[in-house]
Amino acid sequence: MPQTSLAYRILANVAVPAVPMLLRDQGQHDAHRARLRAPALLEEWARTHRDPARRLVWFHAPSVGEGLQARAVMRAFRLARPDDQVIYTHYSPSAGDFAATVGADWSGYLGYDRRRDVDRMLAAATPDLLVFTKLDLWPELAVRASARGTRVAMVAATVSARSGRLGWPARLLAASGYAALDLAGAISNEDAERLVRLGCHADRIVVTGDPRVDSALQVVDAEAPTSQSGIAGPIMTDTGRSTNTLVAGSTWPEDETVVLGAFELVRDRHAEARLIIAPHDPSSGHLRRVAAVAQELGLPEPARISRLSPGDSPMITLVDRVGLLARLYGRGAMAYVGGGWGKHGIHSVLEPAAWACPVVIGPNDRDSRDARRLEQVGALRRLHQPATARELAQIWGGWLDRPEDATRAGQAARAALAAERGAAERSAALLSSSLKSSSLK
Repeated sequence: MPQTSLAYRILANVAVPAVPMLLRDQGQHDAHRARLRAPALLEEWARTHRDPARRLVWFHAPSVGEGLQARAVMRAFRLARPDDQVIYTHYSPSAGDFAATVGADWSGYLGYDRRRDVDRMLAAATPDLLVFTKLDLWPELAVRASARGTRVAMVAATVSARSGRLGWPARLLAASGYAALDLAGAISNEDAERLVRLGCHADRIVVTGDPRVDSALQVVDAEAPTSQSGIAGPIMTDTGRSTNTLVAGSTWPEDETVVLGAFELVRDRHAEARLIIAPHDPSSGHLRRVAAVAQELGLPEPARISRLSPGDSPMITLVDRVGLLARLYGRGAMAYVGGGWGKHGIHSVLEPAAWACPVVIGPNDRDSRDARRLEQVGALRRLHQPATARELAQIWGGWLDRPEDATRAGQAARAALAAERGAAERSAALLSSSLKSSSLK
C-alpha cells in the first residue's frame, strides 16, 4: 500500500504539539484549536447529513485566494452534477468567512496532516473525489484517500519556478502525495512541467487554464454598476465609476508610503483626485499607521469605509474590513496592487483587470504569470527601486491628464482576461469525467 515517508509522518506528529509555541496572535490560536476539532466536526455533520447514496466531492483550498479558484470550479461542477454532495475545507483563519460563500453542504477547517486525523475525516466523509486547489496538497491526506479508492485531483495547479516545494527536502517529503494524484488541471504548460518534478505522473496532467480568471470576471458580471459600496467620487461615468479614483488594494506599509506620497503630489495638479486604500491586514494598528502617514504628509485624515454614509465622497477612504476589495476596484478608474516591495509578492492583479482598470505594481512580482500577461498587453506598469512616490505620481497624473490612455489600457486588461475565460468549466468537466470513469470500474 502506498504511504508517505517515515520522515514525513514523524515530522507531522512532532510538529503539531509544537504549533502553539509558534503562534503570534489569538486568531492563530483559535485556528489551531479549530484544526484539532476538525475531525469531530466533520463526523458530527456526517452522522446526520451524509447521504451514502450520493457521490461526495471534497474540495480543499487553504486561503481566500485559492478559495476563489475553487469556488469558480465548484459552481461549474454543481451545475453539471447538482445531485452530488460537496464539502469544502480551508486552512487559513482569513478564509473562515469566505468558506460560507462557496455553497458547500459542509465547510470548515482541514485537520492536521496526521494519519489518525486524516483517517477520521475520510471515514466520516467517505469522499468519491478529493480535490486540492493550486498547490496546497497534503501528502498524508492524498495518499490515505487514494488507498481507500478515492480519486485524488488538483485544479488550478500552479507551481512557481521559485516554489520552495521544488527544493530539498520539501520535494522528497511531499512526492508520495503528488504521485497519488489521479488527475491535475494545470494553468499552463510550464506549471505542468514543474508539477511532474514534484512527483505527479505526466500522463495525468491536462492544461485547463486558471479558474481565477473566471472568478474575477464573475464578480464583475454579478455586480450592478451602481452597487452601494459607500464610495462615490465627484466625477462619475455613466456606469457609476469615478474617473479620478485610484484603488490601492492589498497594501502593506511599504506600499502605503509610496501611494500616499504619490497622492500628495498628484493633488497639486488634480484637486479632484481620490484614493481608496484597502490594506491586506486591516488590523487596528495597521489602520492607525496609515492615518499617521497621511497626517505626516499633510493629507486629510482617511475616512473609514465602515463609517461612511451613502453619497459621502472623502478624499481618502480607508477600507477597515475584509471582503470588499474585489468589488471596490469597480469604483475606480485605475488600480495599485500591493505586495511588490517586500517578500510578500504581489496580490491579485486579475480583480482590477476584470474591472478594466490599468494596474500599477511594485518591482517584486515573484514571477507572477498574471503580471507578465497584463504587462505584455500594455495594461500594467511596474515601479522601480528605490521606491519613490514621484514615479507613481507621474503614472497616476498621466492617466488623469489623458483618461483615454487609462481607458485603453484598462480595456486591454479586460480583453486579456476574457480571452482565457472558461477554465472553471474545463476544470469541472475534468472532475466530472473522473467520477464517471471511476463508476465504470
